[in-house]
Amino acid sequence: MTLHVVSLGCRLNLSESEAMRAMLGDAGDLVVINSCAVTSEAVRQTRQAIRRARRAHPDARLIVTGCAAEIEREAIAAMPEVDGLVANTAKLDPRAWNVPAARPITSSTAYTRAYVAVQNGCDHACTFCVIPQGRGTSRSLPVDAVCREIEGHLAMGVREVVVTGVDLTSWGHDLPGSPGLGVLVEAILLAAPALERLRLSSLDGIEIDERLFDLIAGEARVMPHVHLSLQHGHDLILKRMKRRHSRADAVALVERLRARRPEIAIGADLIAGFPTEGEAEHDANRAIIAELGVVHGHVFPYSPRPGTPAARMPQVEPAAIKARAADLRADVTRTRAAWLASLVGVPLKVLAERDGTGHAEDFARVQLAPGTEPGTIVNIVPDRVIEGLLA
Repeated sequence: MTLHVVSLGCRLNLSESEAMRAMLGDAGDLVVINSCAVTSEAVRQTRQAIRRARRAHPDARLIVTGCAAEIEREAIAAMPEVDGLVANTAKLDPRAWNVPAARPITSSTAYTRAYVAVQNGCDHACTFCVIPQGRGTSRSLPVDAVCREIEGHLAMGVREVVVTGVDLTSWGHDLPGSPGLGVLVEAILLAAPALERLRLSSLDGIEIDERLFDLIAGEARVMPHVHLSLQHGHDLILKRMKRRHSRADAVALVERLRARRPEIAIGADLIAGFPTEGEAEHDANRAIIAELGVVHGHVFPYSPRPGTPAARMPQVEPAAIKARAADLRADVTRTRAAWLASLVGVPLKVLAERDGTGHAEDFARVQLAPGTEPGTIVNIVPDRVIEGLLA
């Protein structure tokens, strides 16, 4: 009797999948698909994962949870491969699965770092996004609960923790006193002196408070790697997305960070082909990649999501969306190639993964010597770049 948890989508889903593995370890022959619905492609991949899992485990119970199980509930439930759904908000509740009270979460044998979900849901209303429909309003995990979870991971030998959430920088807004995310990061560092590497998942730059900024810019244990929920490089499109930052806000933030910590690596989420986007707006979207020095890019071709305001706006032709996404990916590839070349000869501390590579503090990927123990931190001075990897 075996449990299989298939995780799609964001780092928060990875964290929740680990919690489900711990909770459902004795649940019998069960397959759980922890789904994603951020784009129509993500829903397609969810359906594909369901069919693949059923072929691989024809006699298991197959349960779907996650955002697609909320947003595409009727369509997913109607799939013949699916035995049932568990609501996204209930997936970490043992009662929803008819299992005993959850066991302590232990560090995964599948990952070399721990993902700790400190926030869920979102109170914003970006015109393209269905995630609030799938995850509800913003909820924060209190400081003491976060620190206890991290302590458990450290006891299992984890050396890097990734703090994650749906809208991570909104952490604390629903807690007494409305603390900012900087309060939590500072508390983690104080409570866990043995923690060597703390990494933050995607951040909304306009919500980075001064305490958090100072920690990112000046604390060695906070990794020099900021991934921004940027979405676009043109102010009119940002306004139509109902984002709360401007292009100038993003540029100023990155300039401030680099002035304090020159080695910091910038990542960004970017949407190609948002409704009403013309060539001038697309050119601005491309230009911000070089202006910010984006070396970790997540490019999403826009797809209309059910019930969102953007789905009712004038749409860009699918072929143009595909071509513009390819432009953005090519621009990120060029920026990343130049950045990797600049790291040749630079000493790096690399956390070894299980596939023979590892990640430096700035999240540069590095080819490691055969036999390097996963989960160890090794000192590397790369002497070349091979197919996007330092070696």
